[in-house]
Amino acid sequence: MAAYKQFLTSDVIVTPFEVNKGFSFPASEFTDSNVDIDRFEGVNNTLINNFAKTGNNNTQYKVLMYSSIEELYYSNYITSPSGSIPASASLLPGETPEGDVLRGPSTSTGRYENYLQSSLTPFRYIPTGSGDRIFILSLPSRLWGDYVQPNSFEYKAKDNNNLDITITDDGNGNLYSSGLHVGNIIYTHGVAVFTNLSDNDPAYPRGYGAVYYGIDVYGGETGLSIANLMGNVTCSFSSSYEIFETQYKATVNEFEYNFSQNPSIISGSTDGTIYDFTTGSFFQPYATTVGLYNEAQELLAVGKFSQPYPLSRTTDTTFYINIDR
Repeated sequence: MAAYKQFLTSDVIVTPFEVNKGFSFPASEFTDSNVDIDRFEGVNNTLINNFAKTGNNNTQYKVLMYSSIEELYYSNYITSPSGSIPASASLLPGETPEGDVLRGPSTSTGRYENYLQSSLTPFRYIPTGSGDRIFILSLPSRLWGDYVQPNSFEYKAKDNNNLDITITDDGNGNLYSSGLHVGNIIYTHGVAVFTNLSDNDPAYPRGYGAVYYGIDVYGGETGLSIANLMGNVTCSFSSSYEIFETQYKATVNEFEYNFSQNPSIISGSTDGTIYDFTTGSFFQPYATTVGLYNEAQELLAVGKFSQPYPLSRTTDTTFYINIDR
């Protein structure tokens, strides 16, 4: 048997909250069906001159991988790692609209959505010389959920001297190795791009006497190559996923449900007679289960108490049912 009571709007509270889960995979597990981490090489060239393909799990053209990454994440940063100068022309109104004049630069390449991961001044560099190469790591969305948790990405490899090297993110979408900027990570896409590679000479456009992040210009390189990043590595990161907790407040007033719904109170007679003790003023029913029903009185969820809970005749009793979804 059941007794129904309708929820009010104030009885239902939906609360979003974020959950995280950490992952760590060696390269030997990248191609597993439940992992599917892919690694690509991108080459700045034309498809007519370069038909080479790349990818561990999904095959793509190297040229198209470079072009896609450049367009998606670096199109505003071709002329400067901190971004191209946007248009800033001022309008000098004339006597008529036809006489209006613009003063200053009226065109700009800095008008694209490049998925910046922070409100801080960005640093994005991509090599643009013919034949220059980049490395792309693609994490499947089923592992990172809504986005990769900032400050959780770590990529361990060996450099050109067979020394251990660890690449981490700074929480703002930049990848660093020993203080050197080596690329960018797009948390919301699960894509890490390595652009400062020893495959390109020089790894950064440097002039005599200049210093970039503590690395001098005398033939200095990051020590990272495509071969290093494609080798025996370990990739670690944490996922971030928003779930919702719905809380239902079921209040039993002191004057409600003071009669047991348990069929065991029937004495066994065919006319439904109940035991005498259940009609006394001191008899107090216990609640053991809360069920959630839809408008058609169809049972949707059941909440079982760890032990029977007495319903009070003098005060209201409130049960809270929490459901994560």
